[in-house]
Amino acid sequence: MTEMETYTVSVATGTSEYAGTNNYIYVTLVGEQGESERTLLDNPGLDFCRGAVDKYQVSSPSPLGPLLLVRLEKQRYWVEDNWFCRFVTVESPRGHTATFPCYRWLVGDTKVEIREGIAKKLKDDSLPELLVHRKAELRERQKTYRWSCWAPGIPQCIDAKSEADLPQDVRFANEKRSDFEHSLQYALIELSLKKLVIRFGKSWNDLEDFRRIFWKLKSPIAEYCMEHWKEDWFFGYQCLNGCNPRMIRQCNKLPDKFPVAADMVQSSLCPKTNLNKELKAGHIFLLDYSIMEGLPANVIKGEQQYIAAPLCLLYQHPDDGLIPIAIQLGQTPGLDTPVFLPSDPPLAWLLAKAWVRHSEFQVFQVLSHLLRTHLVVEVFCVATLRQLPAVHPVYKLLAPHLRYTLEINCRGRSQLISSDGIFKRVVSTGGDALLILAQREYKMLTYRSLHPRHDFTDRGVSRIPKYFYRDNVLLLWDTIHSFVSGMVSLYYKSDPEVEEDQELQAWIRDVTDEGFAELPDFGLPSSLSSREELSTLLAVVILTCTAQHAATNNGQFDWCAWVPNTPCTMRQPPPTDKDAVTMDTIMSTLPDVSQSCLQLAITWHLGRPQPDAIPIGHYTEEHFTEKEAQDLITKFRKDLANVEEQILSENEGLELQYLVLVPSHVENSITI
Repeated sequence: MTEMETYTVSVATGTSEYAGTNNYIYVTLVGEQGESERTLLDNPGLDFCRGAVDKYQVSSPSPLGPLLLVRLEKQRYWVEDNWFCRFVTVESPRGHTATFPCYRWLVGDTKVEIREGIAKKLKDDSLPELLVHRKAELRERQKTYRWSCWAPGIPQCIDAKSEADLPQDVRFANEKRSDFEHSLQYALIELSLKKLVIRFGKSWNDLEDFRRIFWKLKSPIAEYCMEHWKEDWFFGYQCLNGCNPRMIRQCNKLPDKFPVAADMVQSSLCPKTNLNKELKAGHIFLLDYSIMEGLPANVIKGEQQYIAAPLCLLYQHPDDGLIPIAIQLGQTPGLDTPVFLPSDPPLAWLLAKAWVRHSEFQVFQVLSHLLRTHLVVEVFCVATLRQLPAVHPVYKLLAPHLRYTLEINCRGRSQLISSDGIFKRVVSTGGDALLILAQREYKMLTYRSLHPRHDFTDRGVSRIPKYFYRDNVLLLWDTIHSFVSGMVSLYYKSDPEVEEDQELQAWIRDVTDEGFAELPDFGLPSSLSSREELSTLLAVVILTCTAQHAATNNGQFDWCAWVPNTPCTMRQPPPTDKDAVTMDTIMSTLPDVSQSCLQLAITWHLGRPQPDAIPIGHYTEEHFTEKEAQDLITKFRKDLANVEEQILSENEGLELQYLVLVPSHVENSITI
């Protein structure tokens, strides 16, 4: 009689709330030479508790040979109880241990088969059982994750009307869901305790009144902003290091639509220079909000709101830094669209700057934040789930950077930017304008603009001083690109291996032909032909869902909490007469009491540090099990620690520190 082969199987349950189960769990080991017995995993006491790693003995009547798959089955016991499995390890009778990553929910009476953690491209598999497994996994995923069009003229998205339609594997953990749903209510309750939220239509009496909503919800930068928002240097600083640091461009020739004469701005320049000299020297910069022109402004509770499409000229002063020197609150010059100057009456200049900052709120929220990070990354998320099996090295590389993105985007579409969402209630572009604005930007979106080095070069801002966003994002870009290049070189030994990877090519086709289908000039090819091309694309994706999202999202409370600095809406049209601007004009234009409270609450809710945040480079799910890949991850984390040390060192002694892109503050994925 043949002696039974005994394998030691360890099963790890997830650490989040409700990850454990009291249902029946069975395991079958599948090897090249056969299968083990289907074994009920049942130790004395409780099995599969949250965070537990349970050990079992599994028998086979004969040697299984090299293990190919671990088959897990869950069957209901009394009540349905979903289970999250992190991984399974199997020790053979001869002492060899293999790890099988899972990181999936088992929902209902179900069966899943998981592969060993060593990353494999399609050409690396030759056994029929493994090839069948790859195809079956993708076939099932493509049924589960389908493309959809939420609205024409923007990137395709996941087919889900709300987060409730998403598979459990891409949903928030229970703790995350609870925190997300309660934090906005917490902020509104804090403000309602001051009896402010309900006062719709009531203007503040004066600018100092805005201080009344600074109670518990505040930050050091928000308080600094409150004290310095009127100062021109601070306005310029925000163009470089605020929530929308990608808007500013070098201006070598004034556009015809912005008739700024040299004598108009001479008093803002250094004594021995003039506008033409500074244009040629590359010291003049432009903010052009032409994308806002003609947008239909929101109507909030029967009250018409207003939108402008400003032009703002800035000068890199050798002593004062970047300062605004001329503002026009429309794209067509004329008597009703005068050029505002720092030499104008102070209240007129202040209101002109507030109008620019109001346009900044719309652009950073809808374009820089929503479109260029959330919606762009969702395309890669859906394509990855549809076209790359879990064993593929690119899936393993991207998976941690796609955590929670589908749910937060579904929630954004249903709760934030929908026809009855928060934007409709409080933001001037809420309603039809929001989608028109996104569609306009999407037509101009290019893959090249997502690459930071190209972006800074194309905007002519590579040499502007104190552009901390640029300096920090390039540090992170170099670190990410180096890490990704190492991973790509580990699994692709030559350029032809990239070209010959059928799953990878299907992935990029899904991205370009489905995700960005309405964007023929995006500039991303529908095939990949080299390791460098692949490395750059993957680095762009990871940078976008980490540093670029952090740069636009994480500081929004800092810069928007003091409402006059970045107003979410304007309740009067732009001024046409500089001399007619009074404090009453400003107060009747800025958001009312209720709108201000909502702006404060929303930006705190979206911009605050997330309690379950995973910083960039930290991988709580170990998809890669081979030493070479783990060594690259270890080096990546060391490199990020060096970047953190450098950024912190450069901020020492600064009155206004830029810490948004400190790696420990940057999440691994878009989760908010």
